[in-house]
Amino acid sequence: MMNYHTGGTMPQAKIAITIDENLLTRLDRLVSEKKYPNRSRAMQEALSEKLDRIESNRLERECARLDLDEEKRLAEEAFVAEDDRWPEY
Repeated sequence: MMNYHTGGTMPQAKIAITIDENLLTRLDRLVSEKKYPNRSRAMQEALSEKLDRIESNRLERECARLDLDEEKRLAEEAFVAEDDRWPEY
């Protein structure tokens, strides 16, 4: 993997991938229709969106595991404990 800086805010890495020909045809169509300036940008945005979705789904699963009554009790307990530390105005 070769790292290089394109002048943007973040360094980028150049990689090689193997891709299904049908996906490549669809990708090239998007580029030819000027939806993306080039293959790299299209792939980068698609990958970024997919990773964001995966991470979001993980957060949703973790939140679903929470015991809402217990979380409320803990929040109220912390709020009451902090109540005496608020300055008078």
